[in-house]
Amino acid sequence: MMGTRVGDIDAGALIHIMTTEELSLTEMNNLLNKQSGLLGISGISFDMRELRAAMNKGGDRAKLAYDMFIYRIRKYIGAYTAVMNGLDALIFTGGIGENDPEVRKDVCEGFDYIGIKLDDGANTAEPGNETVISAKNSGVKVIVIPTNEELVIAEET
Repeated sequence: MMGTRVGDIDAGALIHIMTTEELSLTEMNNLLNKQSGLLGISGISFDMRELRAAMNKGGDRAKLAYDMFIYRIRKYIGAYTAVMNGLDALIFTGGIGENDPEVRKDVCEGFDYIGIKLDDGANTAEPGNETVISAKNSGVKVIVIPTNEELVIAEET
């Protein structure tokens, strides 16, 4: 699940939605990639700052979108940790991963059984540089790594 993209979805659900809503392939593509995710669930925005503001005012759909977002990330961390038989490092990157300490905290919460322990001070430090946010006694290194997608696109072009 992303800002406007759906994430995991049952293939049968796609057929059902297309049939019941009489959507073309183009319309379904638009729904899945531009009207879903945080935006679709919240009905407000794909911007985590706007969702947090709505949650602070009691916005139930914003809270649901946030909770689903955190749940999905945690589910993948757990699944990939099992597949890889452990975890050496957890990396947060991209807009939300780089800039939202509350998301990072909520994602990491409850993973102490695999060794993840955050340093609250490091986690809430000003973003912008590559930063280790795990505690010294953490069994898994947790790192925030800034991206520069525009530079990568320019270099690839």
